[in-house]
Amino acid sequence: MTKEYVKTTTENQIQTIEFFHPAHNSLPGDILTQLAQAITDAGNDDATKVIILKSGGERTFCAGASFKELIAVNDAKTGEIFFSGFANVINAMRKCPKFILGRVQGKTVGGGVGIASATDYCFATKFASIKLSELNIGIGPFVVGPAVERKLGLTGMSQIAINANEFYTPQWAKDNGLFAEVYESTEEMDAGIKAFAENLCTYNPDAMAEMKKMFWTGCENWDQLLFERAKISGRLVLSEFTKETLKRFA
Repeated sequence: MTKEYVKTTTENQIQTIEFFHPAHNSLPGDILTQLAQAITDAGNDDATKVIILKSGGERTFCAGASFKELIAVNDAKTGEIFFSGFANVINAMRKCPKFILGRVQGKTVGGGVGIASATDYCFATKFASIKLSELNIGIGPFVVGPAVERKLGLTGMSQIAINANEFYTPQWAKDNGLFAEVYESTEEMDAGIKAFAENLCTYNPDAMAEMKKMFWTGCENWDQLLFERAKISGRLVLSEFTKETLKRFA
């Protein structure tokens, strides 16, 4: 079985950051830490003009939080630290001065929807259904909620957060602003991303950096907000309801 990883490759001023975990690309704390650092490093790299964020494998973009680590949480501080991992990734994406293009090849759940939402322009395939499943296990999309709301609006975010057992179609995600493009196949999507990224590389990087600041105006308090939200999730994951629910996934 392929081991988990975060790796970066650079070609023609385009840096691709890829993460993988054998459990449907779920995100344990160490992968979240590496991912946040890779995004920060790419943003600081003068040789990079555009970033592509993708996951390995074919079927699932990201299954969200690692259930194995969630089950192991036994105190509020540990829970807060775990959920802060998602806060760190989203904030790294927000602060990165380069446009981040998302590549969503398959289903994405929970925290994965938050990461897709924090990209600046997101590509997907017709297999890329989304679900905010947190309520199912007794918590909620507190940390990723602001990023999802920024893309889907409060109505769209509320809808998928409350209807936590249903996958929403890629077309729904496109109609509501999360996905910019939806392709019939991964091959077509990759060709589209490559052409799009190469075109962005011809633009003024200073202009793109200023545009990115403009797009994220109003989110400057997320350094504090997302960590306050992580405390809520860290507390709720200790509830009897959540502990009993998580046992089914052990």
